[in-house]
Amino acid sequence: MGKFVITKRTNGEFQFNLKAGNGQTILTSEGYTTKAACLNGIESVKTNSQDDSKFDRKESSNGKPYFNLKASNGQIIGASEMYESTAARENGIESVKTNAPSGDTDDQAV
Repeated sequence: MGKFVITKRTNGEFQFNLKAGNGQTILTSEGYTTKAACLNGIESVKTNSQDDSKFDRKESSNGKPYFNLKASNGQIIGASEMYESTAARENGIESVKTNAPSGDTDDQAV
C-alpha cells in the first residue's frame, strides 16, 4: 500500500513524495510554503490521479520518458522520476493510479 511522505526542504518549504508499497518514490511534488497547502496538494493527487488525461507524458532532453500529473487548472502537482522506457513510464503512471487514492499520509516535517 502506498503512502504520501511529507518532508521539509532546506529552504523551509514542504513537499511530499508518493511512495509505492515497496518504498520506491513514484511522484514528487513541488515545494509548498505551508503544510496546509502541501496537504491540499496530496488531496489533489488523490483526485486527479484517477483521470488518465491529467497525466502529461513527456520526454526529457536526453530522451528519458517521464510524466507530470496536472490539476484541473493545468498546474503541475507532481512529477515522476526519469524512466528507461515508455513501458516503464506507463507502469509508473499505473502505480500512481493504484497507490494515490488510498495512500496514508506520513508527516515527517516536524
